[in-house]
Amino acid sequence: MSKYLKYTKSFYFLGLVFFIAWMIFIDSNNVVNQIKLSNKLGQLEDQKEFYLERREKIKIEREELMSNPELLEKFAREKYLMKKNTEDLYVIVKK
Repeated sequence: MSKYLKYTKSFYFLGLVFFIAWMIFIDSNNVVNQIKLSNKLGQLEDQKEFYLERREKIKIEREELMSNPELLEKFAREKYLMKKNTEDLYVIVKK
């Protein structure tokens, strides 16, 4: 036991302990913040992947709509409730 106490009084040992404590708890780039940032990065990468997939789907749908006038008319009627002048439009809302 006295062998270990001899090393704890060393300037280098105390400096190392202080440095490690500083880096883990006090520094702005401490371990806790690094773990939080790593988790946030993972979430953002997942969101990026989701939005890139969604973007591709929308791009494909857009190409289909622009190439087919009948599909474009159907989309406009369903999504934006557009109608011809001679038609009546009824919207049924479920409660």
